[in-house]
Amino acid sequence: MSATDATLVGTLVFVGATLAATVGHGGASTYLAAMALFSLAPPAMRASALVLNLLVAGLAVVRFAHARALPWRTIAPFVIGSVPLAWLGGTLALPGPLHARVLGVALLVASAQLLAMPPAPDDAALRSLHPGGALALGSALGLLSGLTGVGGGIFLSPLLVLGRFARPREASGASAAFIWLNSAAALLAQPAALDALPPALTVWSVVAVVGGALGARYGSRHASPRVLRRLLGVVLAIAALKLLFT
Repeated sequence: MSATDATLVGTLVFVGATLAATVGHGGASTYLAAMALFSLAPPAMRASALVLNLLVAGLAVVRFAHARALPWRTIAPFVIGSVPLAWLGGTLALPGPLHARVLGVALLVASAQLLAMPPAPDDAALRSLHPGGALALGSALGLLSGLTGVGGGIFLSPLLVLGRFARPREASGASAAFIWLNSAAALLAQPAALDALPPALTVWSVVAVVGGALGARYGSRHASPRVLRRLLGVVLAIAALKLLFT
């Protein structure tokens, strides 16, 4: 990869990290799409996205926890189901381009629902999800996370918001913790992939941390629930289009 290509990827990483951290995401979909544009090898792409996910989602976890917007009780069953499956998914080979198309359609549907959903008052009643259902959903999201290098929170946060299981800010905090844990499990499952990490990852990590810090600061304290929901919808739409057309 040339210095110019690495710089362009780094720019996209910064933008992706800033926007993603605002809604508690790690930005893996954007990183994967950026690296795919410059034909980075799939093993290096997946491992690099997971490393960047750990950095950006880790910053978001700290920020949202400090803002008291990290509902551990809500996400505990999701995490219990997801982490072992994320590790399993990390040990499996990516099956081909079909998974990107399926994920892209799912993200596009979720984005449309979030952008079209009318605003709800902050004191609107929340629903409870049966732990068994949360465990099953977490398992499915964890497997997707390990297979693709996406942290899974990009699916969890709209699920929590659309299902009225958490308010937008708490859903963002939950997503950040979910992504960090799943990314760690998936990366631990493929230690050999660390040898394939590109030299430019060091610079990409720095810009991701800067962008992630800015986005997490804004999202955890200053963004309104309505803005967060719209930002989340935009993030999902961008990720969907990248998956479908790159």
